[in-house]
Amino acid sequence: MDFYTEPERKIEIADRADVLVAGGGPAGYSAAIAAARNGADTILVEQFNCVGGMATSGMMSHFTDGCDSPLFDEMMDRVHRETAGIFCPAQGAGRHQISHELLKKVLLDMLTEAGVRLKLYTFVCDSICENGRVRGVVTESKSGRKALLGTITVDATGDGDVAARAGAEFQLGREEDSRCQPVTLMFRIGGVDYSRAHLPGSFEHLLDVPKGEIQALAREHLPAPAGHVLVYPTWLPGEVCVNMTNVTGIDGTRAEDLTRAELVCRKQMPEIVLFLHEYLPGFEHCYLVTSAQNVGVRETRHFKGLYTMTAEDIVAGRVFDDWIATHNWFNFDIHNVEGAGLDKDGAQKHFSARGQYTIPYRACVPEKVDGLLLSGRNISGTHKAHSNFRVMPICMNIGQGVGTAAAIAVRDGVEPRHADIREIQKALNQQGVTV
Repeated sequence: MDFYTEPERKIEIADRADVLVAGGGPAGYSAAIAAARNGADTILVEQFNCVGGMATSGMMSHFTDGCDSPLFDEMMDRVHRETAGIFCPAQGAGRHQISHELLKKVLLDMLTEAGVRLKLYTFVCDSICENGRVRGVVTESKSGRKALLGTITVDATGDGDVAARAGAEFQLGREEDSRCQPVTLMFRIGGVDYSRAHLPGSFEHLLDVPKGEIQALAREHLPAPAGHVLVYPTWLPGEVCVNMTNVTGIDGTRAEDLTRAELVCRKQMPEIVLFLHEYLPGFEHCYLVTSAQNVGVRETRHFKGLYTMTAEDIVAGRVFDDWIATHNWFNFDIHNVEGAGLDKDGAQKHFSARGQYTIPYRACVPEKVDGLLLSGRNISGTHKAHSNFRVMPICMNIGQGVGTAAAIAVRDGVEPRHADIREIQKALNQQGVTV
């Protein structure tokens, strides 16, 4: 292997904040809003031109019924109250359906109103560590290589890039073989006749159509590892959001793998559209409209925290003493690591639990790294537990709790692991978060 030795150089410290949030997806924008509303000078760093992550640039179709959250409710209320006059009204889409362009505006409004300082078009490429403590991040952008410092850094990158570069311990994918859930490139199609269309929205949604059962037809006629039908309504007349591209064997922390995934997904897209033409009523004249800015990565690094969430915690509806995210519920949404459909360890229609569950603060604190908190799908949890808490509304819940904790830790001048959980919960109560 050949190497190039990069010359040593000084990097400008471009900015400082009390709380520095890396990543602008649901776990990141929620953490930034919460930190700023709790009095912390807050910076949010995002690599794309908008915040929202999979809800916007990733073009996800909808928010799952994943939590009971005042911040989520505020966001959706603002979406549905938007009166700018340039957005198409809903055509019967449910409250949790996502209007991608409208949500971009609403989230930027919420962040700027909270006083969050945004760094868009900025990629976090390294962490700045001293004696086992994260002090900030190194970024790359059109402005060059810069350093941003934070009293506390929140890693909401999904993949845990900051934590990994800081040396925090993690497990990639599932425990027995490090395999991760497949990735998907979301896209939208137009020309759908809603008066006749059926929209299968889960792997277990079996639908008889004139030429057979739709999921069986997909397994027979779509190029593997594609082979299931997941289509969802949108706010736009005649448009449907499609969650049917599928690539297995991808490590979402490797650019080479992401490139391969992009190429495979884009080859699958026209075949999927032609399949829908032929087999799904109401889709006879559908056509490709647009696709996501990035593939959707469901799973990569699970970091080792002071506590590791388990599937048993979720099924039991466990309420932890150190809760920071409450009223969470979902199923074990494990996409098949070997092909299309639901994984053998997944459970959707047949999932059952004894109640809603909470996320413990300890799961958001890396075991051995200070100055850092985890937010979103990268928190400490098993492969199976992660398949539940990885969904966007629960990541928003986690983000609100972590952002609040970061602000309290800054206020009290303590490391995140020593923050007073009662003070954090008190602040969350004031925001409407209850157990």
